[in-house]
Amino acid sequence: MFSWLARIVSVCLRPVRRYARMNKDDFDDPSTVGDALVWHRDLEKHSCGEFSYAVVQANEVIEDHSQVETGSAAVFVGVYDGHGGAEASRFINDHLFLNLMRVAQESGSISEDIIRNAVSATEDGFLTLVRRSYGIKPLIAAMGSCCLVGVIWKGTLYIANLGDSRAVIGSVGRSNKIIAEQLTKEHNASKEEVRRELRSLHPEDSQIVVMKQGTWRIKGIIQVSRSIGDAYLKRPEFSFDPSFPRFHLPEPIRRPVLTAEPSICSRVLKPNDKFVIFASDGLWEHLTNQEAAEIVHNYPRTGIARRLLKAALIEAARKREMRYKDLQKIGRGIRRFFHDDITVVVVFIDHELSSKDVTVPELSIKGFIDTVGPSNFRNLRGME
Repeated sequence: MFSWLARIVSVCLRPVRRYARMNKDDFDDPSTVGDALVWHRDLEKHSCGEFSYAVVQANEVIEDHSQVETGSAAVFVGVYDGHGGAEASRFINDHLFLNLMRVAQESGSISEDIIRNAVSATEDGFLTLVRRSYGIKPLIAAMGSCCLVGVIWKGTLYIANLGDSRAVIGSVGRSNKIIAEQLTKEHNASKEEVRRELRSLHPEDSQIVVMKQGTWRIKGIIQVSRSIGDAYLKRPEFSFDPSFPRFHLPEPIRRPVLTAEPSICSRVLKPNDKFVIFASDGLWEHLTNQEAAEIVHNYPRTGIARRLLKAALIEAARKREMRYKDLQKIGRGIRRFFHDDITVVVVFIDHELSSKDVTVPELSIKGFIDTVGPSNFRNLRGME
């Protein structure tokens, strides 16, 4: 039997419906934006505001997975940017929220430690899957994912991050100007502080970070220093032999090169905090924090995630000296040469709703995209 507080956590965080079916009809028609690889939800309610959601596919098989879980007094956002394949990001999409629910119910609260424990349980679960599958599918050991999580509960925003996705909060300052503040630290070898951290942790390894083809990479292979998965860079038993040259290391690792320890912060939301942008790094390759925040601040809420996505794609096309409408005609796979898979979730915070009973839609949105692309979604199971 849960304590009184545990019951409150259970009621507030669980999806308001046990099952929700997601399919192409749940999203606005991609043809309205002229790009068959873009799909979106222009505006939906959550317990203390509204949110907007948009995704564009670039890879042959999309590696971004994401979810928004709405409850009667809380909202959960997850953006999972996979690499090496979609298995890790899909696994996080299926398990992280459920792990958070379980740990929160056991402890009777939400806190930074609770979120950290849920991330750890998800990492352990995926490494168990790798161990079971390695004999017949060795490349699963090279699959990993960044992981960005946001939870708003009882007026506090909790953020956890592994990798280089980003959360940016927009707050109104003087003269009604919007101020963009990055809430996440990026665990990417392109950052000098990350390279210093890696070198201090591995002083015996002169090749812990190396420049390869103009990009800093850990062991010459990967850019992110924290992730879920990437078992071959965490456990010696998953090392690849020379028949897998892309992932082969000249010398087996003696201890983990990457970690699944998230950077976590919490923030009591203030009246001037107006929205949070959660997005995979594909958006931030083309827009600055301030540019993104000003777009959200200066345009109507409806379709705002799609507007951010379009702004990034216009900039991606410009960098390649193309017109946006020409980029829209390029199919998945080839599109990856122009931009990455991009997921954007904008969560608006309406403080006046925090003390009211708000009716939210009876669904739990979980952006699960399988190997055939955005037009297919599967049944979703929430908490009972």
